Amino acid sequence: MEAKKNTISILMLPWLAHGHISPFLELAKKLTNRNFHIYLCSTPINLSSIKKNVTKKYSQSIELVELHLPSLPNLPPHYHTTNGLPPYLMNTLKKAFEIASPNFSKILQTLNPDLVIYDFNQPWAAEFASSMNIPAIQFLTFSAAIVALLALHVMFDNSGEKFPFPEIYLREHEMLQIKKSLEESKDENYKDPFNDALRLSRDIVLVKTSRDFEGKYIDYLSKLVSKKIVPVGSLVQDSIDQDHDHREIIMQWLDKKEKSSTIFASFGSEYFLSKEEMHEVAQGLELSKVNFIWVIRFPQGEKNSVQDVLPQGFLERVGERGMVLKKWAPQAAILQHRSIGGFVSHCGWSSVMESMKFGVPIIAIPMHIDQPMNARIVEYIGMGVEALRDENGKLQSEEIAKVIREVVIEENGESVRKKTKELSEKMNMKGDEEIDGVVEELVALCNNK
Repeated sequence: MEAKKNTISILMLPWLAHGHISPFLELAKKLTNRNFHIYLCSTPINLSSIKKNVTKKYSQSIELVELHLPSLPNLPPHYHTTNGLPPYLMNTLKKAFEIASPNFSKILQTLNPDLVIYDFNQPWAAEFASSMNIPAIQFLTFSAAIVALLALHVMFDNSGEKFPFPEIYLREHEMLQIKKSLEESKDENYKDPFNDALRLSRDIVLVKTSRDFEGKYIDYLSKLVSKKIVPVGSLVQDSIDQDHDHREIIMQWLDKKEKSSTIFASFGSEYFLSKEEMHEVAQGLELSKVNFIWVIRFPQGEKNSVQDVLPQGFLERVGERGMVLKKWAPQAAILQHRSIGGFVSHCGWSSVMESMKFGVPIIAIPMHIDQPMNARIVEYIGMGVEALRDENGKLQSEEIAKVIREVVIEENGESVRKKTKELSEKMNMKGDEEIDGVVEELVALCNNK
């Protein structure tokens, strides 16, 4: 299928994670409503999982394009995604993704789009596009604050310049973890793929955020990288696009609960709680005496049952007060339900945006990568409280229970509940204002190439 004449065609290449593919797809939908034709490129396993979200309305304007990764002995095709990927295979997946770059080059030559939009770790995508005189821009699904902090540390490590926003910080073990992750992504072709990908973006960088709560970080990042930073808004997936086998049962269970009396607990698609962490979270939920829905996930191939990893007798003790789901849940639909009064979250940026859009305050339990920074933003803007770890970085069940009760029930959490509602109203009133700005920038780029 060819893009219609007089439309701008865009080839999108997100990283192989649900938390990246989903915002790229939501951006694609917004752009197709404004006369763009989108080719969304990913591995077959990822495309099969999002196909149902490309509804009939978008079937002519969003085409899914398969990117085939090399067949490696320990990375069969069902592992060509971060969803359910055992953590020890993450670096193998990153390497396989880069090895597949010539396949992407062939796709680029075949489709010859007007523009390429790529993710945080693909400088090669920008280089291929540049060699064909196709403008390529980066779309970052992180907060502007974390990108600015990383850019400062990576690009200006020896300059002595301090990050000028004391409210946003990383504890030493958190920064070491991020630096280790960046170090592991280096290879013989790119010593610093994060910085290279940022540097190669043509004139602008798209960021999944809003000026309403990240204005000063957007401006600082723009100064650091000498490019215009263009916020795209929240890009939250419509809950009607979220199919789930047990959706009706979940909604019926929630219907029986009082308004704002229940919390939703989920730690994303890429982090798997250890047994010790599971026990602390379970005990925190039990001690809080608050209703809950908790999503528990295991790496693909693990044969664990929920009963095996939870404290003995936990499910019996919480009874009808709790619902434990294995693997997945219709998150947007749950967060919109009137009975939900809090979100126990790992603070992945997409989850933060969903919480804000639906007016649900956050009990922040960040796990890794950018999540600790996002938790600081959540606290700073007043829409949540972080459940602090002990001096060794371990989760504490009593602290989790205390923060749940504060955010959902107690009087001292009223300011958080009120602020979250205000932010939600502001975000929803704004609508697609930011997308209009994105469209202007993309049209100008394509006209000036």
